[in-house]
Amino acid sequence: MDDQKYLEWINFYSAFANELLKYESDRATLLDKLQKVFTELKIKFQKLEEDDSILDIDPFTVFGLFNKGITHSNRVSIIRGLAKEFGLDKISVPQSFDGIPVLNNLKAVFFGWNRNSNDIDNLWLLFKTAINYADCKTDKTETRNAFIKVYNIVIQQSCIKWNITMGLYWIRPHTFLNLDSRSRWYITNYCPEIIFFNEKSIKSVPDGEQYLSLCDMANRQLQKGKYNFNNIPELSYQAWLISEQVNQENKKLEENSAIVDEDTNAVHYWLYSPGKNAGYWEEFYKKGIMAIGWGAIGNLSKFEDKNQMKETMRTTYEHSDRSYKNDAHAAWQFAKEIKVGDVVFVKQGMHQIIGRGVVESEYLFDENQPEDFNNVRRVKWTHKGEWEHPGQAVLKTLTDITPYTDYIEKLNALFAEENEDEIENRTIVYPPYTADDFLREVYMSENDYNTLVDIVHEKKNVILQGAPGVGKTYAAKRLAYSMMGVQDSERVMMIQFHQSYSYEDFIMGYRPTETGGFKLNEGPFYKFCKLAEGDSENDYFFIIDEINRGNLSKIFGELFMLVEKDKRSKVKLQLLYSNEKFAVPDNVYIIGMMNTADRSLALLDYALRRRFAFFEMQPGFNTEGFIQYRIELNNPKFDKLIDAIETLNAAINADTTLGEGFRIGHSYFCNVKQNTHLSNIVEYEIIPLLKEYWFDEPTKVRDWSAVLRSAIQ
Repeated sequence: MDDQKYLEWINFYSAFANELLKYESDRATLLDKLQKVFTELKIKFQKLEEDDSILDIDPFTVFGLFNKGITHSNRVSIIRGLAKEFGLDKISVPQSFDGIPVLNNLKAVFFGWNRNSNDIDNLWLLFKTAINYADCKTDKTETRNAFIKVYNIVIQQSCIKWNITMGLYWIRPHTFLNLDSRSRWYITNYCPEIIFFNEKSIKSVPDGEQYLSLCDMANRQLQKGKYNFNNIPELSYQAWLISEQVNQENKKLEENSAIVDEDTNAVHYWLYSPGKNAGYWEEFYKKGIMAIGWGAIGNLSKFEDKNQMKETMRTTYEHSDRSYKNDAHAAWQFAKEIKVGDVVFVKQGMHQIIGRGVVESEYLFDENQPEDFNNVRRVKWTHKGEWEHPGQAVLKTLTDITPYTDYIEKLNALFAEENEDEIENRTIVYPPYTADDFLREVYMSENDYNTLVDIVHEKKNVILQGAPGVGKTYAAKRLAYSMMGVQDSERVMMIQFHQSYSYEDFIMGYRPTETGGFKLNEGPFYKFCKLAEGDSENDYFFIIDEINRGNLSKIFGELFMLVEKDKRSKVKLQLLYSNEKFAVPDNVYIIGMMNTADRSLALLDYALRRRFAFFEMQPGFNTEGFIQYRIELNNPKFDKLIDAIETLNAAINADTTLGEGFRIGHSYFCNVKQNTHLSNIVEYEIIPLLKEYWFDEPTKVRDWSAVLRSAIQ
C-alpha cells in the first residue's frame, strides 16, 4: 500500500506500551496518573469495579481506555493527555485510527468483577512476555515458551475471549495478529490462504501455540507479495476498509429500496425454487450454488433500480405485454439484497421443502453458463431431503420471508434435530457500529450521548422521553448497536405496547389453537431473556415503543421486581403460567420510549417509574450532525424554515400550558432532498400538530402557520 498514514498510530502505541511496563509494580501511581488525565479532560473514567471503586488495572484495559466505542475527538484528547502525563510529548499523537480494533463499550475491561486474586497480575505478566517475545532479535525459543505459558493461563480467565488478540495487536502490531470478528470475517471470505481457518476453529480462541503459529503463518504469507498489503497492520487496515465498503453498499441498497430503518446486516430468510418444479436442484446441490435465469439481460449488478431491470426484460424477451414486475423484483433481490450468511429454504412446488443452506458469496455473473442459471451465488447446502411444507408455499421463485417469524420458526423446526453443528457453525458477520456512527446518524450532542450510555449501563432500564420528532425510536436501535459495538440485530428486539397488551402477550399465556383447544405460548420478552441467558458474554437490548400506552402493572406482573438491577440473574420467581423459576438476565438492557406531548396518556405506574431512569431527548437542530446536514443540503428555504421552527420552539417552551416536552423535533426535517416539497411538511405535519397543541387558541395557530408558510415562499 502506498499511503502509510493509517499506520502512524503504531509508534505511539508501542512507546506507550513500553512506558506502561514501568508501572507493573506501582499500579497505584498509574491509576492516579490515568484519573488525572480523565479529570482534566472532564471525561468519565472507565468503571473498573461493580461498586464503581477503583482498585487495580491491567495494561490491556489501559489501552482499552482509548480503543473502544468513543468519538474520534475524545480519542485524540485522551491520547494527548496520556502523552503529556507519561512524558511521550515528542512522539506524534495519531490522528487516524482506521484499522485499529476497538472494544465494546460495555466490555472494555479485561478482568471480571468476581475474579481470582491473580487475574490482573497474569495480564501484566502476559503484557511483559508479549513485548519480550516481539522485541527479541535472536533465538526466540525461551521468550516464545514463556509467552505461551502465561497466554494459556490468561485465556481461561473471566472476560477474556478474542479481545486478548486485540490487546496484543495494540502493543506490537507487527508480531501479533488481531482476530476480532471483523478480521476473521475478512480473512475467511477474502483471503483464506493467509491463515488456515475452518468454521469450527474460528468459534473458539486458539491456545498459545496455535495463536503464535497463526501469527507466524500470516507473516510468512503476507511477505510473499501476493496482496497489496504486506504485513499484519496492513491486513487489519484492509479488513477495516473492505468491511466499511460492504457496510456502505448495504446502506445504498437500503436507500435504493426505500427502506427507512431496515437492519441492513440482519440475517434474512429466503424461500427459493431451483427452476420449475425444482428441476435444477440436484445440479445446484452438487455445485454448491443457487441460481436464477434472466441471463439474456446480462450482469444484474449493472442495473441502478428495479424499473430499469424491468424495462430491459420487457425489451429483451418476446412477451412485451407482460409486466415483468415480479421477475424484476426477484432478480433485484437475488443480485442486490441477499447477503452472505442469509438462510435459504428450498421448495418444490407448494407443499414440499427439499433443502436448506447458508449463502456463502456475493452475487456472481457467469456468462459461460446457460441463461437459465448464469446469475449465481455460492451456498453451503446444510440439508437435502424431503419435508412436508408447514402450510402452502407461494409460487414465486424467490421470496424474502424474514418478516414472518412464526413461519420461519416452523421451517427451522423441520431441521432442528439434524446436523445441528452445521447450523451453529455458520459465520455471521456484523459490521462495527461506534459512537461516531451513532453521532453521525442521530442528531444528539456528544455530551448527551456519553451521559445516556452511562445511564443505560448503570441503571439497565431507561426510558427515552421527549417531544414529537426528536427521533426516540430511530435513536433506540442505534444506541443499542453503539453500545454493543456491532450492528447485530439478533441481539436487539423491538415491540410496541398498546392498551390491550397483556402479561400473556409479553411473558407467556394460554392462547386458542386452530383445533379449538389452548396452548401455552411464550411471549417475546420471555424468549428474548432465554436467548440472552444462553449467551452471557454478549449484551442484549429489549426496546419498548410507546411504553406508557400499556397497563404496565398488568403487562409486567411479577417482573416488576426482577427488572431491578440488583435482582438481575440473582432473584428468581415462579412464573404465573409455569412451574419454572425465572430471572431476568444481567446482560439484558431495557429501553422504553414515550412521547411527552401525548396528553391522552396516563402517568406511568410509580412502581415502574422508580425502576427506570428517564432521559429527555432534545430537538437536535443545534447539534454538529444537523448543522452539517444543513450545510450539505444548501437550501435557503430549508434554512429559513428551520430558523422559524427554532423560534416556534422557544414560544412553545415559554407557554405554560405546553413546555419543552411539546417542542417540534428535528426528525420531521430529516431525509429532505433538493426536490422535497417543504410545504408538505409544513401543511400536513407541523400545522396539524399546532392545531392539536393550541386547539383552544386558533389565533396562535393562524399566526404561526403564516410564519412557517412565509419561510418557504
